[in-house]
Amino acid sequence: MEIILLKDIAKVGDKHEIVTVKNGYGRNYLIPQGMAIIANDKNRERLDKLKEDEAAVEAAKVGEYQAMAAKIQDQALKIGAKAGTSGKIFGSVTSIQVAQALKDQFDIEIARKKIDIPEEVKNLGTHKAILTFHPDVVQEIEIEVVEE
Repeated sequence: MEIILLKDIAKVGDKHEIVTVKNGYGRNYLIPQGMAIIANDKNRERLDKLKEDEAAVEAAKVGEYQAMAAKIQDQALKIGAKAGTSGKIFGSVTSIQVAQALKDQFDIEIARKKIDIPEEVKNLGTHKAILTFHPDVVQEIEIEVVEE
């Protein structure tokens, strides 16, 4: 069964993508939950309109995203972690922790999927993360991992 996704769904696809799923999964879960619609001709035309509307909304938000990026430019994000005597932390710093720290310290909300940490953060010290607010607005931020 071909469906059009109305939301990002893990292991299925991204929003506004046309995917093929098993009939029962589509009819009994995705469609009743409002996560998808059947991909017929009428709904494919509706998809084009949805994409245009969403693109217009995102274009209007670019200025807001640029203001957020400017707010954190040249700033260090402090994240506390428990560490051993050698400076190695227990576990690692994740995008969820970075998103929460951004909200607490700078009052900026960003989805964890839009935070990229190029290398694993397993030691105290400074590391880099890349925030993608919009395809046109990408900001790199320094993460300072300190001992709790």
